Amino acid sequence: MSDDTRRTTVRTPRSAPSESAIASFAVPTWMHRVAGWQERHPRAAIRLGNFDTKTASEAIENVTIEAPIYIAGLARSGTTILLELLAEHPDVATHKYRDFPPVFTPWLWDRWLARVPEKDESAAERAHGDGIAVTSHSPEAFEEVLWMAFFEHSHDAAHSNRLTRETSNPEFEKFYADHIRKILAIRQGTRYVAKGNYNLMRLAYLQRMFADARFVLPVRDPVWHIASLMKQQTLFEAGEKAHPRAIDHLRRVGHFEFGLDRRPINTGDAEAVERIESLWRDGREIEGWARYWAMVYGAVADQLAGDETLKQATQIVRYEPLCNDSQRVLADFYRHCGLAVDPATLDAASQRLHLPDYYKPAFEADEIGLIRQIAGPVAERFGYDPARLGEREPVRTEADI
Repeated sequence: MSDDTRRTTVRTPRSAPSESAIASFAVPTWMHRVAGWQERHPRAAIRLGNFDTKTASEAIENVTIEAPIYIAGLARSGTTILLELLAEHPDVATHKYRDFPPVFTPWLWDRWLARVPEKDESAAERAHGDGIAVTSHSPEAFEEVLWMAFFEHSHDAAHSNRLTRETSNPEFEKFYADHIRKILAIRQGTRYVAKGNYNLMRLAYLQRMFADARFVLPVRDPVWHIASLMKQQTLFEAGEKAHPRAIDHLRRVGHFEFGLDRRPINTGDAEAVERIESLWRDGREIEGWARYWAMVYGAVADQLAGDETLKQATQIVRYEPLCNDSQRVLADFYRHCGLAVDPATLDAASQRLHLPDYYKPAFEADEIGLIRQIAGPVAERFGYDPARLGEREPVRTEADI
């Protein structure tokens, strides 16, 4: 980086968020209260969910779960755009923003919404400030609310968050399958799609439940990825300080990636988790995120390398080719998911993809070197050239996991 460039570049990860971005963290009172009750009484929420299933029994009697699709990656890796692309397919059913708070009772909630006059709404940029505009009908990740109710330590960094083929929770498995069938019936779809970053440590368990499941795991050049993660951390801290209810809200939806209640995924390496938390507490954000990136994606690579059945059901989608070679990557993406798309749809989808132009890494040379040193060996397993991390086209080879 030249001296002139360094003088004119704003260090985006540490810059102040806009007032409009902070305002988006406000949580409506009704949502705060309903979600709070649900969080305090998970067993009651589960019972309501079972009643919801009985109410929907006739409608879901012949609904089958065929090859559910799971999108999972660290936040800011491209999961949202992939979810949005899939959600536009006529066969696909997903959760939507309007499904929260009463995620446990989607059938009754949908019946109620059908009777309430729908307000006119315009798409508004979501709290992340990343240019993605949403409405109440936009797809979103709300599965985590269910996982948290059945798995006590889902987000306790002191416990391993791994679920394996040996994991058994019959009550959850029945409830979860019934829930998916209700979503399929409500949305009149045949293929269920879920975005869930924490599912990175549940892939084998999900495949045990659904042998034909398809997994899509986005991965991104860690230099750019960490710049985006740091930018979000700054935004979420400011938003939560201005609107304290947002801390409760994000906890209740199972969103611990950023903010004042940030919690790392425990991949089973307690020592690595403790070191990452210590770095974050000390304000050493770059090193903390670099070690977190390496720990999580290293664990993913190890899972795939040691499980051929899981590997065959999984597609790695690298963010840079997704943006730079969209037609080819998206064609492979839809093919892997088992969804037919026509050339016009493929072309329209590819036109929406581009590398971010609203921020860029403003790291010094030694900071980029630190990221390359820590995350480079893992990034190489996904086809990145460690020496070129931070460049616009850092990809070297196909992933070799």
